[in-house]
Amino acid sequence: MNGRNIGCLIVMALSCSLLSAQTDSNKGPKNRVIVMGMIHGDHRTSEKYGLEKVKSLIREIRPDYVFCEIPPDRIELATRQFSDSGTITEPRVKVFPEYVDALFPLTGELDFEIVPCAGWTQTMSDQRQKKLAELEKTHPEQFREMVDAQSQADTSIEKEGASDDPTFIHSDQYDTIVKKGMEPYNRHFNEILGAGGWDNINKTHFDLIARNLDKLRGKGKTVLIMFGAGHKYWFLEQLKKREDIELFSLGGYLSR
Repeated sequence: MNGRNIGCLIVMALSCSLLSAQTDSNKGPKNRVIVMGMIHGDHRTSEKYGLEKVKSLIREIRPDYVFCEIPPDRIELATRQFSDSGTITEPRVKVFPEYVDALFPLTGELDFEIVPCAGWTQTMSDQRQKKLAELEKTHPEQFREMVDAQSQADTSIEKEGASDDPTFIHSDQYDTIVKKGMEPYNRHFNEILGAGGWDNINKTHFDLIARNLDKLRGKGKTVLIMFGAGHKYWFLEQLKKREDIELFSLGGYLSR
């Protein structure tokens, strides 16, 4: 190979290197994602995972965005109510003290955007409850298996004395127990329940989460996902498939 060919190869290599660096640069920094499992009404009474603990964790994380279990069509009214009166009466949102008494009040202290990511609708919920009542009669064996599995999961968690322990809730052991407890429900009734089935509703929730993460791709932001703790394992399994984020455990903040 003569000097001219070598020179061409060097130029080509440099060009490829610069192009690669430029492409990596265009991707931008990965977003940091933390999933916080919520215990909803129990936040009001828990000594281990009360509302002040929720607030302190949000302060510690200092998110740029908070993806929450609020339907997109409810966020505008809830935000307006809080802005006007300091409280929220919107029916779907007011049942979540972690939002009404912790997240929304912190908007006056921290700079973050609340992003609604719940796929739930009232019609979906009503239809699911009606179908479950019917399934108890038409599929008694499968229904009993579902109830027993969920009861065993609750017992396993209670045995740990950890139903409201944030450290346990954010452990692999907790996720394994919940996933096992929900398996018969999902296997027997996901398709029958349609949009309100377990895999189906989690997919709808996560589609909204994924869509909003896509909008933030390469921006190097901190995203906190606040959803019911039962959904956590499902979301984590999907989030681990993404290459554009860095997934952090809440346990790292709990140990500080």
